[in-house]
Amino acid sequence: MTTNSREAILAVATLSAQAHGYLGMNFRDLAAEVGIKAASIYHHFPSKAELGAAVARRYWEDAAAVLEAISDEAANPAEALRRYPATFRVALKNGNRICLCSFMAAEFDDLPDVVKTEVLAFADVNVAWLTRHVSAAGLAPAGESEARARSIYAAIAGAQLVARSRSDVSIYDALIDGYRAAGLLPD
Repeated sequence: MTTNSREAILAVATLSAQAHGYLGMNFRDLAAEVGIKAASIYHHFPSKAELGAAVARRYWEDAAAVLEAISDEAANPAEALRRYPATFRVALKNGNRICLCSFMAAEFDDLPDVVKTEVLAFADVNVAWLTRHVSAAGLAPAGESEARARSIYAAIAGAQLVARSRSDVSIYDALIDGYRAAGLLPD
């Protein structure tokens, strides 16, 4: 088993979790998709919990990198916030999937603790980034930036869920436009 096999397992498991959640990931299906025997997955991930944690950790680490790239590329904090919804839109455009950590958060009571930790890290990374940008853009009074950030995070995740239930990314776009019109996100 090579590093490439590990990466292939993580990639397939990510897509599976975005479509079916942690509970829907199964080693037999993942192995078939990768083209290996199910027992071979255990070489890299001794348990489903370890695979789930690795997938969620990779997901939030990748999300953090994307957010920092947005920060670096945006002309100002308000522009960075305008770009934020696109990070969630990507999953909808990729087979009507949703954010892996949002899906896993819905299963939270049934997750192993090691997976819960990584799912919470995703939310923490997003809220911290949003808080920093909301504050820098002057979109909330002093001391209220984190509450505003949590509202934005919840609204975006909720919009994604609604759009997925209708298999219609235009619903997501309309909800984001509504959040902008209502002042939750900058225009």
